[in-house]
Amino acid sequence: VLTVCLGKSTYARCGIIVNVTPFEPEWEGYVTLEFSNTTPLPAKIYAGEGCAQVLFFEGGETCQTSYKDRGGKYQGQQGVTLPKA
Repeated sequence: VLTVCLGKSTYARCGIIVNVTPFEPEWEGYVTLEFSNTTPLPAKIYAGEGCAQVLFFEGGETCQTSYKDRGGKYQGQQGVTLPKA
């Protein structure tokens, strides 16, 4: 299963952009959502309102090399995780 996270249009119309990389097959952990306010004005994101949607895609075959197989650096992350460049 591969998932893609997309921002919701209401927040996008307010200048708030959501960035999340795809969740690759066999990735496990807590998702880190990144928000960017593209306007010079303050903006609020409200708890309990949808700010993003996740699309799930199931492939017809098992992937040859999963995120877990590659030893991905964010595998099993707990909570907010800073970049590991």
